Amino acid sequence: MYACAKFVSTPSLVRAGSRALYRPLSAAVVLDARKGDTASLLAPQSLVASQQQVAVRGFQTSAVSRDIDTAAKFIGAGAATVGVAGSGAGIGTVFGSLIIGYARNPSLKQQLFSYAILGFALSEAMGLFCLMVAFLILFAM
Repeated sequence: MYACAKFVSTPSLVRAGSRALYRPLSAAVVLDARKGDTASLLAPQSLVASQQQVAVRGFQTSAVSRDIDTAAKFIGAGAATVGVAGSGAGIGTVFGSLIIGYARNPSLKQQLFSYAILGFALSEAMGLFCLMVAFLILFAM
């Protein structure tokens, strides 16, 4: 099997194949458009087919670049979800203050409760905004 692999992957074949893959897609398309029909007259069919194959391939990024982008997304989403913990602390503070205020002056129960609900809603909204930004970082970019 090793001898067969050595026979098939000669250095000249590897160099020719890697040159075609390193060439950017735009260069392959422009090159094919300039050559037009003269390429099919001058070059053998296998060379023309390999150039067309290069022109058809899609945009590719390297695995390292995709790994770095994925890691950056996870780090950004984790940093954005820190606000959710702040929202939980804010809600706890609001209702803790409601209990303390009610203990000091029970006659203001209705007014204190309406302020507590307003504080709860604002604190929860900030937590949901942080969670929304985290999901946008993960899935929209």
